[in-house]
Amino acid sequence: MSGTLNKVMLIGHLGDEVKMHYFEGGGCVGRFPLATNETYVSKQTNERITNTEWHNIVVRNKAAEICEKYLSKGDKVYIEGRLKTRKWTDDKGNDRYSTEIQCNDFTFLSTKKESETNAPNKPVANKPEFNAQSSIEPIGEDNDDLPF
Repeated sequence: MSGTLNKVMLIGHLGDEVKMHYFEGGGCVGRFPLATNETYVSKQTNERITNTEWHNIVVRNKAAEICEKYLSKGDKVYIEGRLKTRKWTDDKGNDRYSTEIQCNDFTFLSTKKESETNAPNKPVANKPEFNAQSSIEPIGEDNDDLPF
């Protein structure tokens, strides 16, 4: 196989509010941390151990505005995107690197309030799904004869 793939799918909780940055040309970028957890039982101590992994999520333009409007710290969200590593220089002149998830699709799963009341995991009503690709792809009839 000669092709490559850069795809990330995460389900986690927001670790902070969406931080927005607006540009002169009208575009914007939203950033927020997302926590995913891995839980297992230790064979030595027989205790339950949870490891948390933090991911830096970046959303752009309309998607960023939707996230800012509807998401808050603690909310559960499905994120789909790709990995992107940025190189930058710190205050001391050292090269630094940051790996981020460039989000192109997301679905809001639950709010922090719903999680606290142990509501079933179902998509939140009145909160949209967003797919960055949907605005580019043409909508046409599906004329194949496949039964599924």
